[in-house]
Amino acid sequence: MSKKKGFLITFEGGEGGGKTTQVARLRDRLTQAGKDVVLLREPGGTVISEQIREVVLSAKNSGISYTTEVLLFQAARAQIYNEIVLPSLEAGKIVVMDRSRDSSVVYQGIVRGFGRELIDQLNTISTKDTYPDLTILLDLDPQVGLQRQADAGGNNRFEMEELNFHKKVRQAYLDLAHEDTSGRWKIIDAAQPLEKVTEELWKLISEKL
Repeated sequence: MSKKKGFLITFEGGEGGGKTTQVARLRDRLTQAGKDVVLLREPGGTVISEQIREVVLSAKNSGISYTTEVLLFQAARAQIYNEIVLPSLEAGKIVVMDRSRDSSVVYQGIVRGFGRELIDQLNTISTKDTYPDLTILLDLDPQVGLQRQADAGGNNRFEMEELNFHKKVRQAYLDLAHEDTSGRWKIIDAAQPLEKVTEELWKLISEKL
Protein backbone atom coordinates (compact mmCIF):
# COMPACT_ATOMS: atom_id res chain seq x y z
CA MET A 1 0.00 0.00 0.00
CA SER A 2 1.39 3.35 -0.99
CA LYS A 3 2.16 5.96 1.67
CA LYS A 4 0.16 9.16 1.34
CA LYS A 5 0.10 12.51 3.09
CA GLY A 6 -3.51 13.36 2.26
CA PHE A 7 -6.79 11.64 3.16
CA LEU A 8 -8.90 9.61 0.72
CA ILE A 9 -12.66 9.30 1.30
CA THR A 10 -14.76 7.17 -1.06
CA PHE A 11 -18.53 6.86 -1.28
CA GLU A 12 -20.03 3.55 -2.35
CA GLY A 13 -23.46 1.95 -2.73
CA GLY A 14 -26.13 1.02 -5.24
CA GLU A 15 -28.11 3.30 -7.51
CA GLY A 16 -30.10 6.18 -6.00
CA GLY A 17 -28.42 6.20 -2.59
CA GLY A 18 -27.61 9.92 -2.78
CA LYS A 19 -23.84 9.66 -3.28
CA THR A 20 -23.64 12.59 -5.70
CA THR A 21 -25.58 14.89 -3.35
CA GLN A 22 -23.65 13.88 -0.24
CA VAL A 23 -20.15 14.15 -1.78
CA ALA A 24 -20.95 17.68 -2.96
CA ARG A 25 -22.26 18.67 0.48
CA LEU A 26 -19.22 17.17 2.17
CA ARG A 27 -16.86 19.02 -0.19
CA ASP A 28 -18.59 22.33 0.59
CA ARG A 29 -18.49 21.74 4.33
CA LEU A 30 -14.85 20.68 4.38
CA THR A 31 -13.92 23.70 2.23
CA GLN A 32 -15.77 26.00 4.67
CA ALA A 33 -13.75 24.36 7.46
CA GLY A 34 -10.58 25.49 5.67
CA LYS A 35 -9.61 22.13 4.18
CA ASP A 36 -8.06 21.70 0.73
CA VAL A 37 -10.55 19.36 -0.98
CA VAL A 38 -10.67 17.64 -4.37
CA LEU A 39 -14.02 16.15 -5.45
CA LEU A 40 -14.03 13.43 -8.12
CA ARG A 41 -16.31 10.80 -9.59
CA GLU A 42 -15.62 7.39 -11.08
CA PRO A 43 -15.63 6.67 -13.87
CA GLY A 44 -14.71 10.20 -14.91
CA GLY A 45 -12.84 13.13 -13.44
CA THR A 46 -10.36 13.69 -16.28
CA VAL A 47 -10.84 14.39 -19.99
CA ILE A 48 -9.90 10.79 -20.88
CA SER A 49 -11.84 9.18 -18.03
CA GLU A 50 -15.00 11.16 -18.88
CA GLN A 51 -14.82 9.84 -22.44
CA ILE A 52 -14.56 6.30 -21.07
CA ARG A 53 -17.52 7.04 -18.75
CA GLU A 54 -19.66 7.94 -21.75
CA VAL A 55 -18.88 4.59 -23.38
CA VAL A 56 -19.23 2.35 -20.33
CA LEU A 57 -22.41 3.89 -18.89
CA SER A 58 -24.33 4.74 -22.08
CA ALA A 59 -27.65 2.93 -22.42
CA LYS A 60 -26.86 2.72 -26.14
CA ASN A 61 -24.04 0.28 -25.36
CA SER A 62 -26.15 -2.54 -23.91
CA GLY A 63 -24.14 -5.01 -26.01
CA ILE A 64 -20.85 -4.24 -24.25
CA SER A 65 -19.12 -7.42 -23.05
CA TYR A 66 -18.48 -7.84 -19.33
CA THR A 67 -14.75 -8.16 -20.02
CA THR A 68 -14.77 -4.85 -21.87
CA GLU A 69 -16.70 -3.34 -18.95
CA VAL A 70 -14.07 -4.56 -16.45
CA LEU A 71 -11.16 -3.18 -18.43
CA LEU A 72 -12.78 0.16 -19.29
CA PHE A 73 -13.52 0.87 -15.61
CA GLN A 74 -9.92 0.06 -14.76
CA ALA A 75 -8.61 2.22 -17.61
CA ALA A 76 -10.65 5.19 -16.37
CA ARG A 77 -9.41 4.54 -12.81
CA ALA A 78 -5.76 4.30 -13.85
CA GLN A 79 -6.06 7.68 -15.56
CA ILE A 80 -7.75 9.53 -12.70
CA TYR A 81 -5.37 8.10 -10.08
CA ASN A 82 -2.32 8.95 -12.17
CA GLU A 83 -3.51 12.41 -13.16
CA ILE A 84 -5.33 13.66 -10.06
CA VAL A 85 -5.80 11.33 -7.06
CA LEU A 86 -2.19 10.39 -6.32
CA PRO A 87 -0.72 13.89 -6.90
CA SER A 88 -3.48 15.39 -4.69
CA LEU A 89 -2.82 12.92 -1.86
CA GLU A 90 0.92 13.54 -2.20
CA ALA A 91 0.18 17.27 -1.81
CA GLY A 92 -1.69 16.55 1.44
CA LYS A 93 -5.20 17.25 0.14
CA ILE A 94 -8.45 15.57 1.12
CA VAL A 95 -9.77 13.64 -1.89
CA VAL A 96 -13.50 12.81 -1.89
CA MET A 97 -14.61 10.29 -4.52
CA ASP A 98 -18.05 9.28 -5.76
CA ARG A 99 -17.15 5.57 -6.24
CA SER A 100 -13.73 3.98 -6.63
CA ARG A 101 -12.05 0.56 -6.39
CA ASP A 102 -14.76 -1.13 -4.30
CA SER A 103 -17.35 -0.52 -7.04
CA SER A 104 -15.33 -2.81 -9.31
CA VAL A 105 -14.99 -5.45 -6.58
CA VAL A 106 -18.78 -5.45 -6.11
CA TYR A 107 -20.14 -4.97 -9.63
CA GLN A 108 -17.56 -6.89 -11.65
CA GLY A 109 -15.75 -9.08 -9.11
CA ILE A 110 -18.76 -10.40 -7.21
CA VAL A 111 -21.97 -9.74 -9.16
CA ARG A 112 -20.56 -10.22 -12.69
CA GLY A 113 -18.53 -13.17 -11.43
CA PHE A 114 -14.97 -12.20 -12.39
CA GLY A 115 -13.77 -12.95 -8.87
CA ARG A 116 -12.51 -10.61 -6.19
CA GLU A 117 -8.90 -11.74 -6.59
CA LEU A 118 -8.69 -10.71 -10.25
CA ILE A 119 -10.35 -7.34 -9.62
CA ASP A 120 -8.09 -6.70 -6.62
CA GLN A 121 -5.06 -7.33 -8.83
CA LEU A 122 -6.36 -4.90 -11.46
CA ASN A 123 -7.20 -2.34 -8.76
CA THR A 124 -3.66 -2.63 -7.40
CA ILE A 125 -2.33 -1.74 -10.85
CA SER A 126 -4.77 1.09 -11.59
CA THR A 127 -4.52 2.76 -8.15
CA LYS A 128 -0.83 1.96 -7.56
CA ASP A 129 -1.97 -0.02 -4.50
CA THR A 130 -3.86 2.87 -2.94
CA TYR A 131 -6.77 2.21 -0.58
CA PRO A 132 -9.27 4.71 0.84
CA ASP A 133 -8.75 5.90 4.41
CA LEU A 134 -12.52 5.95 4.82
CA THR A 135 -15.28 4.34 2.74
CA ILE A 136 -18.88 5.42 3.31
CA LEU A 137 -21.51 2.89 2.23
CA LEU A 138 -24.83 4.64 1.63
CA ASP A 139 -27.10 1.62 2.05
CA LEU A 140 -30.59 1.62 0.55
CA ASP A 141 -33.27 -0.85 -0.58
CA PRO A 142 -32.68 -1.17 -4.37
CA GLN A 143 -36.37 -0.69 -5.17
CA VAL A 144 -36.32 2.68 -3.41
CA GLY A 145 -33.04 3.66 -5.04
CA LEU A 146 -34.14 2.75 -8.56
CA GLN A 147 -37.39 4.67 -8.10
CA ARG A 148 -35.40 7.73 -6.98
CA GLN A 149 -33.22 7.43 -10.10
CA ALA A 150 -36.25 7.04 -12.37
CA ASP A 151 -37.87 10.12 -10.78
CA ALA A 152 -34.64 12.03 -11.44
CA GLY A 153 -34.67 10.97 -15.08
CA GLY A 154 -31.72 8.59 -14.90
CA ASN A 155 -31.34 5.63 -17.26
CA ASN A 156 -27.72 4.58 -17.53
CA ARG A 157 -26.77 1.02 -18.48
CA PHE A 158 -26.62 -0.17 -14.87
CA GLU A 159 -29.94 1.35 -13.88
CA MET A 160 -31.51 -0.72 -16.67
CA GLU A 161 -30.41 -4.00 -15.05
CA GLU A 162 -33.17 -6.08 -13.46
CA LEU A 163 -33.99 -5.76 -9.76
CA ASN A 164 -32.25 -9.02 -8.82
CA PHE A 165 -28.95 -7.60 -10.08
CA HIS A 166 -29.32 -4.57 -7.80
CA LYS A 167 -30.25 -6.79 -4.83
CA LYS A 168 -27.01 -8.74 -5.37
CA VAL A 169 -25.09 -5.44 -5.53
CA ARG A 170 -26.54 -4.34 -2.19
CA GLN A 171 -25.73 -7.66 -0.52
CA ALA A 172 -22.19 -7.67 -1.92
CA TYR A 173 -21.57 -4.19 -0.50
CA LEU A 174 -22.90 -5.17 2.92
CA ASP A 175 -20.76 -8.32 2.90
CA LEU A 176 -17.63 -6.29 2.01
CA ALA A 177 -18.33 -3.78 4.76
CA HIS A 178 -18.99 -6.44 7.39
CA GLU A 179 -15.93 -8.51 6.43
CA ASP A 180 -13.63 -5.49 6.63
CA THR A 181 -10.92 -5.62 9.27
CA SER A 182 -9.20 -2.31 8.41
CA GLY A 183 -11.94 -0.18 9.96
CA ARG A 184 -12.28 1.96 6.83
CA TRP A 185 -15.91 0.98 6.07
CA LYS A 186 -18.82 2.87 7.66
CA ILE A 187 -22.46 2.14 6.81
CA ILE A 188 -25.07 4.91 6.74
CA ASP A 189 -28.79 4.26 6.26
CA ALA A 190 -29.58 6.21 3.08
CA ALA A 191 -33.34 5.76 3.56
CA GLN A 192 -33.22 8.51 6.20
CA PRO A 193 -34.12 12.08 5.24
CA LEU A 194 -31.35 13.82 3.27
CA GLU A 195 -30.46 16.23 6.10
CA LYS A 196 -30.14 13.39 8.62
CA VAL A 197 -27.75 11.51 6.31
CA THR A 198 -25.70 14.70 5.88
CA GLU A 199 -25.46 15.26 9.65
CA GLU A 200 -24.56 11.64 10.40
CA LEU A 201 -21.92 11.81 7.70
CA TRP A 202 -20.41 15.05 9.02
CA LYS A 203 -20.22 13.63 12.55
CA LEU A 204 -18.39 10.62 11.19
CA ILE A 205 -15.96 12.64 9.07
CA SER A 206 -15.28 15.10 11.92
CA GLU A 207 -14.22 12.22 14.17
CA LYS A 208 -11.89 10.83 11.49
CA LEU A 209 -10.26 14.18 10.67
